[in-house]
Amino acid sequence: MPIQTSPRPAPEPSPDPSESQMSAQPPSMSRWERRRVVLGTGIGNALEWYDWHIYGIFAPFFAKQFFDPHDELSALLSTLAIFAVGFLMRPVGGFLFGWLADRKGRRFSMLTSIGLAAAGSLAIGVAPTYTSIGVGASVFLLLARLTQGLAHGGELPSAQTYLAEAAPPARRGRWTSAIYVSGACGILLATLLGAGLAAAYGAHGVAAWGWRVPFVVGGLLGLYALFLRRRLTETHAFTKEHAADATGRRPSVLRGIWQNRGAAARVIGLTVGVTVVYQSWTVAAPAYAIGVQGLDATAVLAAEVVAIVVFIAVLPLCGALSDRIGRRPNMLVFGLGMAVLSYPLSHLARAGAVWQLGLAMTIALVLIALSVSILPALFAELFPTRVRATGTGVPYAIAVALCGGTAPYLTTWLSGHHVPGYFTGYAIALLLLGVLVVLTTPETRGKPLD
Repeated sequence: MPIQTSPRPAPEPSPDPSESQMSAQPPSMSRWERRRVVLGTGIGNALEWYDWHIYGIFAPFFAKQFFDPHDELSALLSTLAIFAVGFLMRPVGGFLFGWLADRKGRRFSMLTSIGLAAAGSLAIGVAPTYTSIGVGASVFLLLARLTQGLAHGGELPSAQTYLAEAAPPARRGRWTSAIYVSGACGILLATLLGAGLAAAYGAHGVAAWGWRVPFVVGGLLGLYALFLRRRLTETHAFTKEHAADATGRRPSVLRGIWQNRGAAARVIGLTVGVTVVYQSWTVAAPAYAIGVQGLDATAVLAAEVVAIVVFIAVLPLCGALSDRIGRRPNMLVFGLGMAVLSYPLSHLARAGAVWQLGLAMTIALVLIALSVSILPALFAELFPTRVRATGTGVPYAIAVALCGGTAPYLTTWLSGHHVPGYFTGYAIALLLLGVLVVLTTPETRGKPLD
């Protein structure tokens, strides 16, 4: 008797990878919506970079307004120390606003952080001086910088997470380069304002009252950013994740970071070298040239303007390049190139001529652009949606606080003791650490953010 067999069920078709990737993509946006997203996220980030930069640029001018004016070097070092202390609040801000972004939404976090940043900038602009209230002026400056550090600690991770989630996966590198394009525009505005004030009123006028102008401008810029961000909508990735979580019981922030501790460690390793060389060339180098070498302030700031314009021009190109060849090549060329050229560029910058300083800054910023143009995309691609802002913000803020915020003080102190080469060696060590991290990090180009 023949054995009857039931027909074998037809195999289920395997899901098309392209379909799963498309489901994770944000819905298409009109040209006006894309511009609104980029501008709304970018202007807040521009304010962050603007705030830090005007502090660094104008520190030689207002140092004696907040500390004992009879010891010029001590006053400058104290002012740069507060610059570094402000960075110590960044991990707290990264934790607080990262939590808000992962729980309440990216838009809500960006609104809160920009409002606090604007308040801190306005406070410095109207602060009393050392001659009027003594040491109280130093305390006032410290509190204002702590407020800004808290706000800016949450600004970048919230904004870059928002933009990375809003971007098409195939163009995420180019889109997120807008974070640093806007930041560089903030630096450019600060530098132009500094050069204009120095040219119009001279060093005496800027030291007397002109240093207040850029901080008031920063506060007004923050209020405008707050207005723009109110019109943004929440990202597709966050809305999808929030809707899928019916119970609302999510892991704690610390547990989420611990579960992604490998990615968090990569963020620190990739950030420390970048933040040190960035702060060295955009803040410390001009401040040292003006405050210690005695170079003409207007000429130094004009040279920096040229370097920053080049930086802005190459950022989108570097981001687009990473969309074609991957994130790892960009990071490797930056880390190895900067490590090899650090000593020659430092020697060139300290040769005593403004044009040499400008050339060194330009070369350094082109190399830095290879890295910073894609960091928002790379960091976002390392974490799941539920912990993306916190996972990026906390380790990034820790790395910037420990290494970036201390860089201007450390390089100025070592230069004052005639051993600037020690700082260059320190920067090279951090750059090589970043290279090792890149070599152990998988390629993430085009990864869906689901």
